[in-house]
Amino acid sequence: MSAKGSPAASRRKGLTLTDVLVTVVVSLVLGVVYHVWASVSSIAGLLFIQSDELVYGMWFAASTLAFLLIRKPGVALIAEIAAAHLEIAFGSAYGIQLLLYSVLQGLAAELIFAAFRYRNTSAVVAGLAGVAAAAGSLLADIYYGYVTEYATWVIVLKYSLRAISSFVIAGWLMYGLAKLLERAGVTQSLRPVDRKEYDALDG
Repeated sequence: MSAKGSPAASRRKGLTLTDVLVTVVVSLVLGVVYHVWASVSSIAGLLFIQSDELVYGMWFAASTLAFLLIRKPGVALIAEIAAAHLEIAFGSAYGIQLLLYSVLQGLAAELIFAAFRYRNTSAVVAGLAGVAAAAGSLLADIYYGYVTEYATWVIVLKYSLRAISSFVIAGWLMYGLAKLLERAGVTQSLRPVDRKEYDALDG
């Protein structure tokens, strides 16, 4: 069978309605987690200055997990925006500002997946996408003026911890979750999983 007519090729053509719906559902679930995660962040922040950044990576998880499950362009961006909408609906203190954060974070993650032509679903690439999303959040922080009150060393510490957290939580943790879902057969309803895709997930 030619590449043009193969199932893998057809899955790369674009998002289907099912893809969008599944992405939104994943984002809504993580949106609930985001809401609860604010308490986790508050507790983590008691350890030392900027220690709440150690768990910040969870807020980028929607983009990486959704992509690892769907593996199509645009999924990371849609996932971040959908999750942000649920946070707003829950009454987040950041309100409408979250929309800018979600767009910048989703686009940043998309750039990483695009750099690998949306074919690499390894933990490292997912981690890099998480770090990119963190960079997107930095841009939003700068825009809203949230970094002007910090000394230079605090800024370095803050965003270094955020990058590490993003690589671990949005990257490796979401990769592990996606792998579990793969092996449980959950993604069979989203896309056929062949041997090469299992190998790619292991890679």
